[in-house]
Amino acid sequence: MFTKILVAIDGSDISKIAFNKAIELAKMSKAELHAIYVIESGMISPGPVDTSWELIYQRFEKEGRDVMAELVEEASKKGVNVIPHLEAGHAGDTIINTALELECDLIVVGSRGKSKLDRLLIGSVSMHIVNYAKTSTLIIKN
Repeated sequence: MFTKILVAIDGSDISKIAFNKAIELAKMSKAELHAIYVIESGMISPGPVDTSWELIYQRFEKEGRDVMAELVEEASKKGVNVIPHLEAGHAGDTIINTALELECDLIVVGSRGKSKLDRLLIGSVSMHIVNYAKTSTLIIKN
């Protein structure tokens, strides 16, 4: 069925549902499972002398590491090894590029991110992936 699966997570409820579906698929297919958390760096624009952007980035990075650690532990309890990836960039492009680099044959992503504001400001990551990825994509709806 699948040999390598990449699941996108952002800490939202729907991404946790997508993560659990990816675990099921990985177990069924005996596939390698990768999880990616992308810090949307386009939202953080540094000023010429302002270092507050670095503090904001560090906060997002900590959140990403915490979410990833929790989910990796959860998968381990279910007998699935997850290879974590914490990246920064445009979420949709970063997920697509990571899937290509890893030679994944499936991307699993939730239909919505953390908030409606995120969708307004950065657009729908899932729609971007559906429109531009050459990799098969599974969109999980709540």
